[in-house]
Amino acid sequence: MNPVHERIAELLAANPVVLFMKGTPSQPRCGFSAKAADVLNTLVPSFVGVDVLSDDEIRQGIKTFGNWPTIPQLYIKGELVGGSDIIEQLNNTGELHALLGVQVPDRTPPSIHISDSAAQAIRSGMSDEPDLALHLKIDHRWQANFQLAPATGHEIKAESNGVTLHMDLQTAARAKDLRIDWISNLQGEGLSITNPNAPAAVKSIDVKTLDQQISEGIAPLIIDVRPEHDRLRAPFPRPHQVLDAATQRGLEALAKQQPLAFLCHFGNSSRGAAEHFRSLGFTQVFNIEGGIDAYAREIDPQVVRY
Repeated sequence: MNPVHERIAELLAANPVVLFMKGTPSQPRCGFSAKAADVLNTLVPSFVGVDVLSDDEIRQGIKTFGNWPTIPQLYIKGELVGGSDIIEQLNNTGELHALLGVQVPDRTPPSIHISDSAAQAIRSGMSDEPDLALHLKIDHRWQANFQLAPATGHEIKAESNGVTLHMDLQTAARAKDLRIDWISNLQGEGLSITNPNAPAAVKSIDVKTLDQQISEGIAPLIIDVRPEHDRLRAPFPRPHQVLDAATQRGLEALAKQQPLAFLCHFGNSSRGAAEHFRSLGFTQVFNIEGGIDAYAREIDPQVVRY
């Protein structure tokens, strides 16, 4: 057997659910991988995400291993399920739940409220496309998007004020008591969505405030998301954990009230990790602005800048 194929086969034999993706479950690096990881995160307590961008042999080998040309790819019990669109389709029909051995999904439509003005605007916008359905998607970061597209027949449909919204399972679970209004202000006109289910937004924390909280013993749990070579080059000198495959599941299992603060080089990739934990329901999530670079400049000059 091809050596790379052997590596893949060993990985699949050791893990029941494996997603070959771009990025990691906490930091997907393409929309399709994010969508696939979002579905799995809602169905199973854990799965193995293989970042093909960090291993070019796996990136090329997985395409020939299962004769599937694109990424992501989901394997369950060693069998190829498919890519992002198939994962979403099987999820909405309930077939993915059977493959994973989890409970059949609740397809009860969520209660929603669409104001008169919003309903009028929606109906007006759809008047030229009578054969299309209005789809609402709320992603794992709680961002809502509308799209006109044909109905597949597997969506969950919620109705208010004469307007029907088509939703996938993840969206329906996130849309309970959703309110849709029409607003007009200096920035213009448009739909406004109020979602009582969305966790609090990621907050910013500067390094001076963080350092003071550390000294007072009231700092959030600090999580360094940098790759290992950067952590070795410029270690963060205060108590913290790192976000890697060995610790991620433990961190995700923490109480949702646990304050978390995420650290990277300049404060950019840490925000993506913070958003992931926010999407899991954590209610006190912080991004350390400026990252380790700001900490070296403003707090501890002994920390190496790079």
